[in-house]
Amino acid sequence: MKKELKSRILNYHSKPTGGKIEINVKKKCDTQSDLSLAYTPGVALPCIEIKNNPISSYRYTNRANLVGVISNGTAVLGLGDIGAEASKPVMEGKSVLFKKFAGIDAFDIEVNEKNPDKFIDIVASLEPTFGGINLEDIKGPECFYIEEMLIKRMNIPVFHDDQHGTSVIATAGLLNACEITGKDISSLKIVVSGAGAAALPTLNMFVKAGADIKKINVFDKSGHIHAKRGDLNKYNSKYAKGKIETNIEEAIRGADLFLGLSVKGVLTEKMLENMARNPIIFALANPDPEVDYKTARRKRPDAIICTGRSDYPNQINNVLGFPFIFRGVLDCNASRITENMKFAASKALSDLAKRSVPDYIKKIYGSDMKFSKDYIIPKPFDRRVFLEESLAVLKQAVADKVNRVNIDPKEYEKRLRREK
Repeated sequence: MKKELKSRILNYHSKPTGGKIEINVKKKCDTQSDLSLAYTPGVALPCIEIKNNPISSYRYTNRANLVGVISNGTAVLGLGDIGAEASKPVMEGKSVLFKKFAGIDAFDIEVNEKNPDKFIDIVASLEPTFGGINLEDIKGPECFYIEEMLIKRMNIPVFHDDQHGTSVIATAGLLNACEITGKDISSLKIVVSGAGAAALPTLNMFVKAGADIKKINVFDKSGHIHAKRGDLNKYNSKYAKGKIETNIEEAIRGADLFLGLSVKGVLTEKMLENMARNPIIFALANPDPEVDYKTARRKRPDAIICTGRSDYPNQINNVLGFPFIFRGVLDCNASRITENMKFAASKALSDLAKRSVPDYIKKIYGSDMKFSKDYIIPKPFDRRVFLEESLAVLKQAVADKVNRVNIDPKEYEKRLRREK
C-alpha cells in the first residue's frame, strides 16, 4: 500500500477524533422540564409501561430502529482471526452503512469470546436492547452453529451477514445471468471453490432458486466434498453428492457456473477454456478474485463475470442486502428472517436491475448502464434499492406471518417513497 494512501486511511479513522460513529440525542433536552421528562422522575412511567407490556419497549425506546453489530473477530475481512479488539473498525464501518443506506441505528459490540456456547450466551442476553442482531466476521463452521442456536433462543431477527448477505446478492446476479445467457438454472453444472461461511449459504440460496443439488461439485482446502470423506459436518455434507472428482480441473469441464469464495488464483486460464459456452463466473474472493478479471474477460469474452470488487462490473456487494433487509424487518417488528424473506430480497434486486438506470447513477459511475452482461446487479447508491428491497422483505414477512406489527404494505410503500 502506498504511503500516501495509508496515511489517508489512518487519518480518516483517527481525526479529528477516533472512530466513525457517535451518539446523537434526538429529543429536545434544553430545560429543567425537558430533563424531568428525559430522565428522573418522568422516565419511570415508560419503564412501568414496558414492565406491564414488554413489547411496548419498541414504542418507548429506540429498540425498533436499533441493530447490534456483533463479532468475536475470528474471521475479519481477509485478515483472519485478528481478535475482537482489532475487529472494531470493521464493526463501526458496518454501523455507518446501516445508518447511511437505511437510516438504522447500530451499536457495534466486540465480544472477546471464542467459545461458541459462551458467545451464544452473551449475545442472547442482549436481546432486550436490540430490535435485531447482525453477526459479523465469525469463522466457520462455528458461525453456522452460533447463528442457528441464536435464532432458536432469541425472539428477534438474527442475521449473519457473511453468510446471507453474499447469498442474497449472488442469487440476484444468478437469476439475471441465467436470463441473459438463456440457461435454465435447474440444468446448470456448478463447480464451487470454498465451503465456508459465505459459500454454503450461497449454494443453499441457489438451490432455493432452482439449482439442482446433484449438479453441484464443491471443493474446499482438502479437495472434493464427497460422501466418503470423514471430516464433513452437517452443514457441508449435504453437498457430498455424485461421483468423486479427482480435482477441480476435471470437475470444471463443461461447467456452466463457477462460484469462488476461496483464494486468489484457483481458476486458471486452462480451466476457463474448458467451461461451457457463455459461462457464469462468480470470482468473489477479496481483495484478489479467484481469477483476474481482465484475464477472464480476455480468455472468455462470452462470460458473465462477477467479483467482490468495486472497480469491475457486477460487484457482489453485501451493502445491497443487509441495510434494506433489516429496514423491512424492523418496520414490521419481525421475530425472525425467513428463507423466503431472503429470496424476496434477491428477487427485488434482480427485478430492479432490468429497469432503466437513473441519470444520477450513470453520473456517479461514469457509465451508461443497462441490463446486460456487464450490468446484472443494481448499484448500492441507487436509491430505488431502499424502496424495492425493504418493501419486498416486509411483504414477505407478512406473508410468512412473522410480523408483530400490522402494517399495510401500500401505506408502507408510500412512506418509503417519502423517505427515499
